[in-house]
Amino acid sequence: MRNSYLFTSESVAEGHPDKVCDRISDEIVDLVYREAVKSKVDPWSVRIACETLATTNRVVIAGEVRLPPSLLKKDKDGKDVINPAKFKAAARKAIRDIGYEQDGFHWKTARIDVLLHSQSADIAQGVDNAADKQGDEGAGDQGIMFGYACRETAELMPAPLYYSHRILSLLAEARKKGEGDAGKLGPDAKSQVTVRYVDGKPADVTSIVLSTQHLDANWDSSKVREVVEPYIREALDDLKIADDCSWYINPTGKFVIGGPDGDTGLTGRKIIVDTYGGAAPHGGGAFSGKDTTKVDRSAAYAARYLAKNVVAAGLAERCTIQLSYAIGVAQPLSIYVDLHGTGKIDEAALERALREVMDLSPSGIRRHLDLNRPIYAKTSAYGHFGRKPGRDGSFSWEKTDLVKAVRDAVCREEAMAA
Repeated sequence: MRNSYLFTSESVAEGHPDKVCDRISDEIVDLVYREAVKSKVDPWSVRIACETLATTNRVVIAGEVRLPPSLLKKDKDGKDVINPAKFKAAARKAIRDIGYEQDGFHWKTARIDVLLHSQSADIAQGVDNAADKQGDEGAGDQGIMFGYACRETAELMPAPLYYSHRILSLLAEARKKGEGDAGKLGPDAKSQVTVRYVDGKPADVTSIVLSTQHLDANWDSSKVREVVEPYIREALDDLKIADDCSWYINPTGKFVIGGPDGDTGLTGRKIIVDTYGGAAPHGGGAFSGKDTTKVDRSAAYAARYLAKNVVAAGLAERCTIQLSYAIGVAQPLSIYVDLHGTGKIDEAALERALREVMDLSPSGIRRHLDLNRPIYAKTSAYGHFGRKPGRDGSFSWEKTDLVKAVRDAVCREEAMAA
């Protein structure tokens, strides 16, 4: 790869239509985990695969679930059916928190349809009992998942995506606090940052794109730039903005109609924003709305966790890890490591070491990272990676507590191979 180049990543705010849907889907995941604890149901037993669609004053929630009794009710024949009430309440709460109180999309008045149904017995048999008997659970589907880490930022994330997220996060915080004219911004926004790399390292920002909804129809692009530029500069405070940087702030002009009223949203359509901004491969599976038997989510978290610990351990400047799974089989079929020519160790030895330091079955990942918790709504915007681990167990995959174990395991593998 060239050492000097331009690279661009984008982010979208929590009020973007697709992110509204991700948020609602992850609120459903959290709701099910919370209700399981309240009902004294084993949280390991619940299953959620929830998709959301949002458009003008309409939300549709659909998918396959296995729920605790508190989320069920009896139909006229006395059979257990899904009770939509708490799911609708969770969706309205999410929409309200994001900030939608517009004629075309309002948390109070939007129609919400809940079309969830029970998980397929054919899928359940493979997930509940792994065919290879090496884990408590089989993978919820086949697939490939990638994890990545690099030394471009303190969070070991690619710089273009990190700063794109930070811009929108600061603007959302200011909007919700009602800070001056920032309080007149709307929830819907997108950012894009182009970084110039010199000798393989971020040097400066060469272009900034921001499109943000605003509630005052009299604002033009110049007014929007006046409001948002201080927050952009704050977000980029430790990366130089080039003297000839191109700024594109609301380049089409007025942006009053936003969110699902302006553009239909769907769960799982911002998977590059959710991960590494295009700086690393993506297996194609979305995260939001899924419990962690789905390796689309849990194995992607595990791969990031391992890659971050490899880089934090000083074993490489960059690390990409691929995991692969088969439905109903617990252990990964393959582990692949690419250190991009920056490694201080043998990649094959590292691949063997990673199996040693962490059980990469769905059960092992869920146990190691303590994933059976209501911690997912906060992952639905501003990235699943590069975030600070929370006291509630959120973002546990961002910890660097495996550094010593990885170093020691690699040493053992290299010694055995010598």
